[in-house]
Amino acid sequence: MGFRGLRVLHSALRLVAGAAGGQRRFSTRPARVPRMEYQDAIRTLNTLQTNASYLEQVKRERGDPQVQLEAMKGFLERSGLKVEDLDQLNIIHVTGTKGKGSTCAFTERILRNYGLKTGFYSSPHLVQVRERIRINGQPISKELFSKYFWQVYNRLEETKDSGHAGMPAYFRFLTIMAFHVFLQEKVDLAVVEVGIGGAYDCTNIIRKPIVCGVSSLGIDHTSILGDTIEKIAWQKGGIFKPGVPAFTVSQPERPLEVLRERARESPCPLYLCPDLDAFEEDDEALQLGLAGEHQRSNATLALQLSRAWLQQQGYQGTGELKDLQQGAELLSKRPVPLAPAFRPSSSMVQGLQDTEWLGRTQVLQHGPVTWFIDGAHTTSSVQAGVRWFRQAALNEEKPVDGSEVRVLLFNATGDRDTAALLKLLLPCRFDYAIFCPNFTEVSAVGDADQQNFNVTLENMLTRCLENQKKWNRLMEEKVGQGLWLSPPMQVEGVGGRLKPDPLRSPLLFVPSSERPLNSNSLVFPCISHALQWITQGRDPHFQAPATKGLHLHPVAGTGAVLLKEAAAIRVLVTGSLHLVGGVLKLLDQSLSQ
Repeated sequence: MGFRGLRVLHSALRLVAGAAGGQRRFSTRPARVPRMEYQDAIRTLNTLQTNASYLEQVKRERGDPQVQLEAMKGFLERSGLKVEDLDQLNIIHVTGTKGKGSTCAFTERILRNYGLKTGFYSSPHLVQVRERIRINGQPISKELFSKYFWQVYNRLEETKDSGHAGMPAYFRFLTIMAFHVFLQEKVDLAVVEVGIGGAYDCTNIIRKPIVCGVSSLGIDHTSILGDTIEKIAWQKGGIFKPGVPAFTVSQPERPLEVLRERARESPCPLYLCPDLDAFEEDDEALQLGLAGEHQRSNATLALQLSRAWLQQQGYQGTGELKDLQQGAELLSKRPVPLAPAFRPSSSMVQGLQDTEWLGRTQVLQHGPVTWFIDGAHTTSSVQAGVRWFRQAALNEEKPVDGSEVRVLLFNATGDRDTAALLKLLLPCRFDYAIFCPNFTEVSAVGDADQQNFNVTLENMLTRCLENQKKWNRLMEEKVGQGLWLSPPMQVEGVGGRLKPDPLRSPLLFVPSSERPLNSNSLVFPCISHALQWITQGRDPHFQAPATKGLHLHPVAGTGAVLLKEAAAIRVLVTGSLHLVGGVLKLLDQSLSQ
C-alpha cells in the first residue's frame, strides 16, 4: 500500500467514525480491528511523526516537562487507559546512557526464571518493530501486533477533533500500545526501558514503579539532555518516584552527586550496586550470556533490580545476604549507600547465563567470515566495544598462513562526535574501513520495518563521506604518508561530491579530495552492497546477487583480491544500532520471519 493509499484509508476511517453519530464520542468498547496485514500496520505507523520530529518537539517543550507528560497522559486516556491503570503492571523502570537495554534483558530473563509472565518494552528495534514489545522474552507475533496496533490507532483516530492534539509521535504511540499489550495479555510485570533521558521521556508517566534503575552514564543526545554529564544525570534521575527504591552502578563523582540530589528531591532511597565480584564465590565466577567486561556492571544492576522486585512482591528465595563487614570503613565514606551483596539464587544465576540480546557484543561465525556485532554509539560504549573486540578477535583461532583481514563497518547518526568514536577504533588495526547508510538496500520501499522518513539517502551518504574523511585524516596522523596512494579522481553526483561506478556492480562512492588518499576506506550506498564487497561470496549465510565485473577503484579491486584469498575475515560492525539491525537482517533471514 502506497502513501496515497494510506491517506485514503485514514480518510475512510474518519468518515466511519463521523457516521457513527455526528459528534464523535469516545467509547470504552474495544475498537473494531480491521483485517489488515502486519506490513499495513507498520506502514501506517511510519506515517506518524518520526523520531527526529519527536526530538525537535521535545526540544521545544523541554522548558516544562509537565507539558510533555500531560500530552502523553492525554494520548493515553484517548486510547482507553488512565495513568492509574499502569500501576497494575508492577513496572521496573530503567534508564542510563549505556547498558540500559542489556540491564533490562538480564532483569527480564532472571524474573522469567521464577515462572513469571514478563513484558519487556525496549527501543530501538533491530529488524522488526514488534521486537520492541516482548512477552516472555519473545517479540509479540505479527497477528498480536496488528491486533493491538489497529485497536489503539482507531481509538486515537476516533477522538481527534479541534480540542485534541492529532496523533502521538512514533515512539509515544508504541509506548501507549505496549501498555495496552501488557495489560490485556496480563503480564505479571513489565520491564520498561526509557527512550531518551528520563524526566521528559514519555515512559515517565509511570506513577508507581516497583523499582527504578540507572545504568552507566555518559554523553549522548546532547541537544536534548544537555552537554554535560551532570545535566544528563539530572535528566536520568527524573524517573525517581517517592518511596520507590532506586539503584545505580558505579558513576563518576559529580553525576553520582546529581543522582543523590534527585533522590532527595523525590524523595526515594538510592543505592549503589557493588561490583559483580561481591556476588561471586571464590571458586565460581558468574557466567553471563552477554560478552564483554562492561556487561558485569549491567548484570549487578539487574541482580539488585530483580531482588528488589521479588522482595517487594513478597517472593521467597531472593538470595542470602553476604557479610560485608570488612568494607565498613569504606562504605561509611560513600555519598550513596552501597546495596547489600547477596548469594544469587539458582534462578538468578541461570538467568544471567541464559540472557540473549541481539546486536550487543554478538559474534556470528559464518565460514571464514567472523562477524563481531555491537551497537555501541557513545564514546564510553565504543571504548567497551573495542576492548571486547580486541579480546574476542585475539581468542579466535589464527590462520596457519597468517592471512587475516580485519574490516570495520561503521555508521553513526544524530549529533554524535564521529571523529571521537573513530579515533577509539584505531587500535583495532583494521585493514579496511567501510562506511554506509543504515539502509539495507538503496530502496527500502519493500520493507516497512526498515523505512526511515527522517533522512534521505543523499543526506546519509554525505554523512558517510564526512566520516570517511575523518577516518582518513586519523590514519594519516597515525602512520604518516603511506606507500600506496590512490590517484586523484573527478567526482560528481550528490552535491557534486559523488560519482557512482559505471559498471553494474555494487555501487561505491569515493570522496573528492585536494590530495590523494592513503587510507583503505570505501563508502557504499547501502548495507547490502557493503556486505557483498566484504564477503566476496564467502559467507554461506549471505547470498549476494551476481555482479558483473570488478569495481574500478584501486581500493575495491585490490581489497577484493585479498578478501577472496584470506584464510580469515574478521568484521566489526559498530556505531549504530540501526546499522547493526540492517546487517543482522541480511545475515540471519529468520529474524525477518
